[in-house]
Amino acid sequence: MALLLEGGDEAFYAYALISLFVCCPLTFLPLLVLRFHAPYGKHTRGGWGLLLPPSLAWFLMESPTVWLTLLLLPFGRHRSDPVAVALLSFYLFHYIHRTLIYPLVIRKAPASSSSRGVPFAVAFAAFVFNLLNAYLQSRWITHYGNYTPGWLRTPKFAAGAAVFAIGMATNVWADRRLVALKREAGGGYKVPKGGLFELVSCPNYTGEIMEWLGWAILTWSWAGLAFFLYTAANLVPRAAGHHQWYLQKFPEEYPRSRKRVIPFIY
Repeated sequence: MALLLEGGDEAFYAYALISLFVCCPLTFLPLLVLRFHAPYGKHTRGGWGLLLPPSLAWFLMESPTVWLTLLLLPFGRHRSDPVAVALLSFYLFHYIHRTLIYPLVIRKAPASSSSRGVPFAVAFAAFVFNLLNAYLQSRWITHYGNYTPGWLRTPKFAAGAAVFAIGMATNVWADRRLVALKREAGGGYKVPKGGLFELVSCPNYTGEIMEWLGWAILTWSWAGLAFFLYTAANLVPRAAGHHQWYLQKFPEEYPRSRKRVIPFIY
């Protein structure tokens, strides 16, 4: 690892960053136009081979965001910079929750009759993406970025941190509400109500998109922007799929006024 990084990985980093930008339309267009939805959760369907328990799948596929980030940290030239450490803590805060806490939360929820696991292929694809993204985000913050000592007092950081915090609070609240609903329904589904659920079908996705918008602002980086765009490219079409699923599942009960993921807009 040390020899690789000391040998210079600027070209590799540039290609990796371009690849993430290219992945945005390549992800968004098939998902939205062809209405392909990853086969887990509400969109579970057969024919995808080995299934992993959801809690294990989430732990494994999200884990690179923690261990690779921490592995790369000592090799960054800003590894001891308090600004870099403070910025990286936002990324780690989200993913420590997603990797270690969220799997424990969903483990307590009863499995629905239609959703018994996450296909290994889906988990592996997410694992590979998280390897790429963890490398891009952590390497920028700890090595390639150049933040002044006063960056944490800038309007960009303050605005980004606020958006990130609101987004994460929304994401965590909505996820826990959905798990609670599954318990109430004995493993089935109910119409979510209350809070941001009154405005959109997928406030958990709204919150996550907000988080990475905040991250893009507080880091003011191409890597952060690419991650935000990819998150939106992935989650906006999936929210549309969830919205349509709710309308078909609860044709009389589901509020027609709700949007998919962006309040009052989409």
